[in-house]
Amino acid sequence: MLLSGIRLAASSYSNTAPLIWSFLYGSQRGRAEMILDNAPARSAQLLAEGRVDAALVPVFAYQSIDNVRLIPDVCVGTRHLVQSVCLVTKGCELADAATVALDTSSRTSAALTKIIFREFIGREPKFTEAAPDIASMLETADATLLIGDPALRLDTSIYRKFDLAGLWHEYTGLGFVFAMWMTRKDPMPIDLAAARNEGVAHIAEIAANYISDTRLSLAEMKEYLGSKISYSMDETMRAGLRLYFELAAKHHLIERNRKLEFI
Repeated sequence: MLLSGIRLAASSYSNTAPLIWSFLYGSQRGRAEMILDNAPARSAQLLAEGRVDAALVPVFAYQSIDNVRLIPDVCVGTRHLVQSVCLVTKGCELADAATVALDTSSRTSAALTKIIFREFIGREPKFTEAAPDIASMLETADATLLIGDPALRLDTSIYRKFDLAGLWHEYTGLGFVFAMWMTRKDPMPIDLAAARNEGVAHIAEIAANYISDTRLSLAEMKEYLGSKISYSMDETMRAGLRLYFELAAKHHLIERNRKLEFI
């Protein structure tokens, strides 16, 4: 029986697990109904349609969903390398890629890819959309965008991997935020920051649950969730988020650059 009647949506990738662990297994279990999906864009759709009270949403959606606000500080981001969001080639440099296939399950990463090519590499490849199957994507494209746990499973003895957040940091010196909790409720009746803290405290347990789904060892999975991913936003990540939206507007990827509003 739900105590709050709150409905939450999030992707089922391993990097979101510390933010939702409390609702599934911890002290806030039963306080909210949790809807999980492999595609982060699905959570954005549920929030836009008003079918959930809050969703862990790719930040790109903030500019297109009316009347939502951000939960302060709680995020899925990184200060440098993210490891699970990458551009992949069969060996060529990104500057030589004439075609790029985009996995559009996260529009944030797709837009970031376009910004990196247009703003920093200084070229405009042909962008296509494709289902996230690396072999078929690279049959028709020189480079592909791959996100989430499939990127962790990538065989780097076959493919060349460019960390997307690492490229962003190389060009800007800033961190990057991929997803945040968004809601139309203010105040939010449940504490998403406390849920984050509880999940982060159980990263070793969470990591053990995901090693069978990736090519990572337990130690590598713990490092990925505990060090590569940041679940709190520092000033370099906040500045990175603002710059991301500024460049998205500059390159006509969003219709407006709405300032960041928090509950």
